[in-house]
Amino acid sequence: MKIYPIEAGNFKLDGGAMFGVVPKSIWNKTNPADDNNMIDIAATCLLVEDGDRLILIDTGMGDKQNDKFFGYYYRWGDDNIDKSLGKHGFHRDDITDVFMTHLHFDHCGGSIQWNKDRTGYEPAFKNATFWSNKEHWEWATNPNAREKASFLKENILPMQESGQLKFIQRQGKAFQSSSELGFGILFVDGHTDKQMIPHLKYQGKILVFMADLLPTAGHVPLPFVMGYDTRPLLTLPEKQIFLETAAKEDFLLFLEHDAHNEIISVKETEKGVRMNEVYTFNELFN
Repeated sequence: MKIYPIEAGNFKLDGGAMFGVVPKSIWNKTNPADDNNMIDIAATCLLVEDGDRLILIDTGMGDKQNDKFFGYYYRWGDDNIDKSLGKHGFHRDDITDVFMTHLHFDHCGGSIQWNKDRTGYEPAFKNATFWSNKEHWEWATNPNAREKASFLKENILPMQESGQLKFIQRQGKAFQSSSELGFGILFVDGHTDKQMIPHLKYQGKILVFMADLLPTAGHVPLPFVMGYDTRPLLTLPEKQIFLETAAKEDFLLFLEHDAHNEIISVKETEKGVRMNEVYTFNELFN
């Protein structure tokens, strides 16, 4: 197995929304805001090369929305999936599987693109199987009013219409091994229903793709919960259980949304679990 970080593009989000009830005077120390109160956000995906399979975990927000939509998110930098895949010698047509941690637009928008004449939508990875889970799919396709703006039908329905969608079969417990894809999955419900957090055994370590369970290194303290979470009081115990396990087992946490800290480890302190070390992918694995 080999793993590659794939940069799908950077953007900005409101710092207050990203940290919920935590005052700006505190979160601004770890995630400094610009004059518009926006903080830097990444969309760094993972590509897993395992035998004859190329599994892409998440796909960023894509580029098919209009200028008004993207105007809310202040995209910056020149990273995109095609450029990043090419850097490692791959093309999007090589991808065999796309695993979506959840179906919010900034995690799955890059999975679907305009067709050639812009009359409709088609999978952006024509040879790939798209993986979600049945419970989350139903949650996303019949969204509540609070999350509706994050579940865009043009990002989601074409996966099913193409015949390329499959569901991870849940075994009724929070953590399970995926027979379909060969890595562990933690199911969490605080951010959105049945978000899936991949755990990969790699070079003697457990590398965890954190998605929105832990967006940035600044979110390690338990009360630092996003305003976007649908069940913040459920996020708290989910984070606590995970972070205590991560500290004990020396997990490496791959931060999809942190534009400045790629991978971190955590440790137990008298104040609870806190960040330990910061690493780049290349420092650890190349």
